[in-house]
Amino acid sequence: MRFFEARQTISAPPARVWSILTDAARLTQGFGILQLQGRIAPGEVLRLRAEAAPSRDFVLRVSAFDPPKRMVWSGGMPLGLFTGTRVFTLDPIPGGCQFTMREEYTGLMAPLIFKSIPDLTAAFRQFAAALKKEAEA
Repeated sequence: MRFFEARQTISAPPARVWSILTDAARLTQGFGILQLQGRIAPGEVLRLRAEAAPSRDFVLRVSAFDPPKRMVWSGGMPLGLFTGTRVFTLDPIPGGCQFTMREEYTGLMAPLIFKSIPDLTAAFRQFAAALKKEAEA
């Protein structure tokens, strides 16, 4: 299993952070997402285009939705040959919450496909920093 991850302490309640995470239009403003179509809600399908891969659309399903704690977006190839799973977690802490965003890649084709995925560390950090800034404003 391969993955990328970012963590950020945010001085805002989980419900405020959650409202930003589930607002598709807002996530295209400084979060490293160029385009995000669809409604961020349980079972919905999203089409995402990111700054890290501007020529590629990713089709994702909101596969878990537990406000204001955890959300999962997943997508990939048929038969589980390759799956990308992005998990957003908000853990309450005194004065705010701890945000974690982790994307894992699994499946038989994961080792080959992972080689073609750019290093997303900077993009994940950008997302977490933008979320902090927006939630604390």
